[in-house]
Amino acid sequence: MTKQNFEKLSNGHNGKRRVWFITGASKGLGYAFTNAALEAGDQVVAVARTIGKLEKLQEQYKDSLLFLNLDIRDRDAVFATVKVATEHFGHLDIVVNNAGVMTLGMVEELSEADARDLMETNFFGALWVCQAVFPYLRKQRAGHLIQISSIGGILSGPMSGIYSASKFALEGLSEALAQEAAHFGVKLTIVEPGGYWTDLYTSMRYSTALTEYESLRELLAKQYSEGSVDSDPILAAEALMKLVESENPPLRLILGSMLYDVARNTYRERIATWESWESVSRSAERGIPAPEGYGLAKE
Repeated sequence: MTKQNFEKLSNGHNGKRRVWFITGASKGLGYAFTNAALEAGDQVVAVARTIGKLEKLQEQYKDSLLFLNLDIRDRDAVFATVKVATEHFGHLDIVVNNAGVMTLGMVEELSEADARDLMETNFFGALWVCQAVFPYLRKQRAGHLIQISSIGGILSGPMSGIYSASKFALEGLSEALAQEAAHFGVKLTIVEPGGYWTDLYTSMRYSTALTEYESLRELLAKQYSEGSVDSDPILAAEALMKLVESENPPLRLILGSMLYDVARNTYRERIATWESWESVSRSAERGIPAPEGYGLAKE
């Protein structure tokens, strides 16, 4: 998408310069989102642990880009950073919870540190950002919170158990928050991207491997090499710009043709399984009067 097209999309909000708050903004999808928003004429608070490629953008967009160093695992620091951001630009319009890490390993192989480190960023870090920004969005009764999930938030598989657990948790939290936010006129969308060529692949960590799983690892490596489809992050940024222009954005948005097909087939299989076990499911429910001791305590 050209700069002119981005500006055309941006003008759909009455020419007002929106203010974005993007975590994990110095690389990968976060950087693509930041660059797209700036090209659209908006203002961006770019949050990351390191400045990375943002240094180049700071030179080009001196008045529109504010970089704030932050480790989103630090709850107090998150609240302080959001306060600085709102004081600098006056308000927030779009918040993108994008920061994330990936650890791969069979469930048996995961150490406590593996599990806690990943959940601290992918789930708790996102939670702290939601809690920090929502008082501002609620007060202004407007805004759009975007949660960057994954195909791992739709289905899980070998080696991705803890990563998917973090994304399933994020999606469960976000479904509830979306309903709470709607009461105050705030929108929420869970974005589920497919594969993109980002630093996630080069920075992801692995659990300590057990030799017993070697044959499964070889099988998975072959499947990934034959079936993986990865795209330019710019395409994800273009999709996000269309999303934020929508007056009625969806609760969930899938990015990627292959992921779309996988998600649709996965849910078809789930429905088929539920239906084949319908009689058992229904037989497990039969209302009875409350047993003694349940309900309100008697005076």
